[in-house]
Amino acid sequence: MDYASGEALLHELIRMAMPICQQAERRCPRRGPGRKPEIPDWALAVLIIVAVTQRKTSKSSQYRYLRGQQELLIEMLGIPRLPARSTYFERYRRAWHLFQQAIELTGRLAIRRGWADPDTVAVDKSLVAACGPAWHQSRGKRHNVRGADAEAGWGRNEHDGWVYGYGYEVVVSASAQGTVWPLSGSADPANRHESRTFRHKIARLPRQTRHVLADRAYDADDTCETLEWNSDGTRTGRRFVCPLIQRANARRTPCRAWRRTRLRQQRQRHRRARQAFYQSRHGQTLYARRRQTVEPFNSWLKELFDLKDHVWHRGLNNNRTQLMAAVFAFQLLLSINRRHRIANGQVKWILDTL
Repeated sequence: MDYASGEALLHELIRMAMPICQQAERRCPRRGPGRKPEIPDWALAVLIIVAVTQRKTSKSSQYRYLRGQQELLIEMLGIPRLPARSTYFERYRRAWHLFQQAIELTGRLAIRRGWADPDTVAVDKSLVAACGPAWHQSRGKRHNVRGADAEAGWGRNEHDGWVYGYGYEVVVSASAQGTVWPLSGSADPANRHESRTFRHKIARLPRQTRHVLADRAYDADDTCETLEWNSDGTRTGRRFVCPLIQRANARRTPCRAWRRTRLRQQRQRHRRARQAFYQSRHGQTLYARRRQTVEPFNSWLKELFDLKDHVWHRGLNNNRTQLMAAVFAFQLLLSINRRHRIANGQVKWILDTL
């Protein structure tokens, strides 16, 4: 087979995505009354992946491309027909649940095959501006601002400053050497705080993970305690490597010694221990990997899928689907590289060939 041809790579991409999407659908099955749709959710997810890898930035252009490839897609997916345009648009908004499961499944598969090292992982949130003008509180209700995305929110980070839009969060492998592999992800409005979004991912981290690298925005006692300590007071064996936020009045000498509960005293001891580990030589060596892994990954993802300026769609669930599909597609492209014995993360040649 000529791997330089776009058709061969497209065939391989679909064959790789199919079993993962089928397994992801089994992990989040449809519930409620009514019969199941004629075209299963996993097949629709594969159609979305094909359209996203073609970088069709609107749902209309995605559907037109899929209609042009319908004979190939119907044959490979084994479906009776393509969904109608309105059906594709409606189910597109709900596909992000399946893609989140698919990202975790592909990450676990990469770990089992030795392609990703889960001992040290890095987490980060990146902001992408919304389509249309930004909304400000001084301009009244969001729906009154013509063209503004009412479901977006304001967020701020050190790299982008203030952004009105959405934020996606990824957990990636952060080994000293090797390819950066996404292991899990989520997308929310930009105003959703990192410490809250990451807290839901702690239970789903790989069991081999021992160090988690994050910036100071993730410094929250509840998050750190959940990661490092069990409910019975024993250690989980993991460490949260994160610069601490200087608390208000922490540098001032208190007028008197205030009484603190045992729980508060315990958390302060844990916090001092985290700071000591972060400032140690080993902690600084680990934390340096963050700038070499998750921060470049965000730049690669935005460059590959045209997210430098703004998101593709309007509405939270539309952008959740697209952002999670982009992360899943990135994993598939890395897998294609590995199958062709290319161990690096340079996947742009595949997108350009498709």
